[in-house]
Amino acid sequence: MTLFFHELKRDRVRLIVWTAAIAFMLMISIIIYPQMTSQMDEMGQMFSEMGGFSEAFNMDKVNFGEFRGYFAVECGNVLGLGGAFFAALLGISALAKEERDHTAEFLLTHPVSRAYVVAQKLAAVLFEVLVLNLAVALGAVIAALAIGQEIDGKLFFTIFLGYFIMQVEIACVMFGVSAFLRGGGGVGIGLGAAFVLYFMNILANLTDKAEFLRYITPFSYADGTAIVSSGGIEVKYMIPGIIFALAGVAAAFIKYGKKDIKA
Repeated sequence: MTLFFHELKRDRVRLIVWTAAIAFMLMISIIIYPQMTSQMDEMGQMFSEMGGFSEAFNMDKVNFGEFRGYFAVECGNVLGLGGAFFAALLGISALAKEERDHTAEFLLTHPVSRAYVVAQKLAAVLFEVLVLNLAVALGAVIAALAIGQEIDGKLFFTIFLGYFIMQVEIACVMFGVSAFLRGGGGVGIGLGAAFVLYFMNILANLTDKAEFLRYITPFSYADGTAIVSSGGIEVKYMIPGIIFALAGVAAAFIKYGKKDIKA
């Protein structure tokens, strides 16, 4: 477990900063809800009549005037996109950073197998994703209780579970890509991939011709507004995501085990 804890120590600043930023933004969005309630009905009506824009972000599927609808939209904007970026950055740098920081020689001279290295790094990535989501969920609960807002526990849990699974998928896919990288360039690839997946979901919401994209992007099953309107996670869209995640992990073990690593 030495490498696992070393990875956590190495990433502690990034984890703290991203967690604090996402939790703070979501908490502020919840805290200002009472001040916005007088305008919520009008805003909900306005969003439902905005045609393509509302459909792109599924705002036509929820009542923005209710806390559950408001939370679904705000949580999607903050944790959905922010968490996806964080997961992508973690995954894409996990294996590539040893060559980038010229620490590969020191790491691989230890009496451990490459499979052990990959497994420990993957465990650290997934643990950090879990910590971020637990901290953000706790912050959201505290903020809701602070304004006296009743929470639908089952729905609240399902929304956060959807975003957690989405982040795990993105982290695992990027983890697999990381095994093929040498040196820098990973940050751009990670952020770009997360944004492309987000944009795919928008396209799928806009036109039925892009319906197939829902089976590619994890944002389709982790969309808070879709979860609120349907009452749960769309499993048919989540299953391909699980397959993509497993493929990413398998690629990481296979490639890193055979890779000619530069010190």
